[in-house]
Amino acid sequence: MILIECLKAILYGILEGITEWLPISSTGHLILLEDLLPFAFSENRDFLAEFSEMFRVVIQLGAILAVVILYFRRLCPFGKRKDVCEKKRTRSLWGRIFVACFPAALAGLLLDTLLEKYSGKDVDGWLYHTAVVAAMLILYGVAFLLIERKKKDTLPRVNAVEEISPRTAFWIGCFQALSIVPGTSRSGATVLGAMLLGLSRTAGAEFSFFMAIPVMVGAGGIKTLGFFEWAWKEDFVVPPSAWLILAIGFFVSFLVSVIAIRFLMDFVRKHSFAPFGVYRICLGVLVLMVGFLRNGVVDYG
Repeated sequence: MILIECLKAILYGILEGITEWLPISSTGHLILLEDLLPFAFSENRDFLAEFSEMFRVVIQLGAILAVVILYFRRLCPFGKRKDVCEKKRTRSLWGRIFVACFPAALAGLLLDTLLEKYSGKDVDGWLYHTAVVAAMLILYGVAFLLIERKKKDTLPRVNAVEEISPRTAFWIGCFQALSIVPGTSRSGATVLGAMLLGLSRTAGAEFSFFMAIPVMVGAGGIKTLGFFEWAWKEDFVVPPSAWLILAIGFFVSFLVSVIAIRFLMDFVRKHSFAPFGVYRICLGVLVLMVGFLRNGVVDYG
């Protein structure tokens, strides 16, 4: 039994590590996998629901660790090998990263707090449904195709992350806030926004990686605290198997993310994002079909 659950955790980690960084929506893929292979290591359904919600966020932290390690020298402002100017540029980069994260953090906290207070459900509770995810997959897939077509013969104004102004960073952050809606794809929304604002594909992709660090660390902390709060209120003792499954998902997500990030950066140097747009549209149709076959109708929540 536990071996099967650990294999599920490996599959979730692989899927998260690939889809978190490619602009194809990790949520859409996780919905499909959860429909096929939900966790079943406990008879307490409420616990499994709470654990699964936390698990999805914690394995994202594994993906984030890959970014930190791959880009450590560029992101660390205290490196001994850096001169004064390089350290200043790194601090300036972090300033723009936090500026870009502000809109999503504010929108996420306000929506979660207000919805929980007045409806008893957070954003995921209202929007984490088949029809919403499928619609966003298709909508942003079409957007990728249209924007790539429009930008085909246009030279980018910004070719490096270090050239991004605080104002541009803020507007990219506003696009990131759109990813609160499941199925949008955080990286997809930020890359699209970056391209519309004149960034090159590589600069947009890298800045999307960097923006993910504070956003996901914050989300991971909030979701983890929420899980422990639930366990404490319910007086529920979390089984050791849950921690093993969580650790496996985290570690696998980290390893696969290293490969996925390197692949994406090599890909966008030579190709457009159009193939990802086509893939999103196909995945959106598949999500709708799975929802219809499972429920007889599409799940609108």
